[in-house]
Amino acid sequence: MTRLVSIDGVIHRPEEARVSVYDRGFLYGDSVFETIRTYGGEPFALEEHLARLERSAERIAIALPIPRDELGREVVALLRAATAAGSAGATAGAQGSASAAGSAAPLESTIRVMLTRGSGPLGLDPSLAGAPLRVILVEPLKPLPGGLYRAGIAVVTIRTQRAGDAAPGAKVSNYLESLLALREARAAGAHEALILDPSGHVVEGTTSNVFLVERRPASHEGAEDPGHLLITPPKEAGILVGITRAHVMHVAGELGMPVCCEPVTMARLLAAEEAFITSSLREIVPVVRVDAHTIGAGVPGPKTRALHAAFRRRVGAGAMPLPWETP
Repeated sequence: MTRLVSIDGVIHRPEEARVSVYDRGFLYGDSVFETIRTYGGEPFALEEHLARLERSAERIAIALPIPRDELGREVVALLRAATAAGSAGATAGAQGSASAAGSAAPLESTIRVMLTRGSGPLGLDPSLAGAPLRVILVEPLKPLPGGLYRAGIAVVTIRTQRAGDAAPGAKVSNYLESLLALREARAAGAHEALILDPSGHVVEGTTSNVFLVERRPASHEGAEDPGHLLITPPKEAGILVGITRAHVMHVAGELGMPVCCEPVTMARLLAAEEAFITSSLREIVPVVRVDAHTIGAGVPGPKTRALHAAFRRRVGAGAMPLPWETP
């Protein structure tokens, strides 16, 4: 696996890739994007990601320059080219090496698909833009250290307004508020920042969705799992509806755990038995501390573990070591 870039369907090495400084994605963050990962070398939920990309583009009045299925073929072609280039380099570097056979396991990839409004003269008016520009980036996946899954992560809560609030549900490229919130989280020794809306409700992370595991009220007792509910903020809260979020909700149903999309207050978050965040690259990461408060027993909980294992089976990676089993 090596890094490659596709610009309007033409593949380049990263050092040769060029986009105009007059592109509105560069000048104004006037663009949308998707981040995808592979399992077994295949892009997971590619159609779901591209459908969301198209919806995001529609919300900010950018038309896909090519049909969605053609864009999907460009993604796969770039991924195949990057894999082939990486394999060729590894073969050449392993000539005469007795350890080559032990290093043949394929690497997984991160794929970023971007669509900008295009280039044009300086000026905020969207009508100044020419044709939309599409850029696809492929590079090796850098998984989180296994220790974060074993011990869980700390998060902080931050009240801010997100750039996406102007186009709810759109995955826009202007991440300044999230970037600053994440900077604040890292300065506090936390892995992620959870965004609070003006009413103080937990909405989502800077690059993640949020889930809680709660003890189920007596009126909800059931045979399969008599004890717990999975809670996540609803779409109406203005969240970015995550692809991984949807698959986690599906596997929760398979495990007999009811899912409720309901507002999450700080009191509700802090009273949860378990909490975790989800994203395409990180999958499911347990949260054990919020600000100065411990969540549950202060360690990753059994429901979070069970959901993660079920998610891995759903994506066809059930035979892979689970993240907390890796270094």
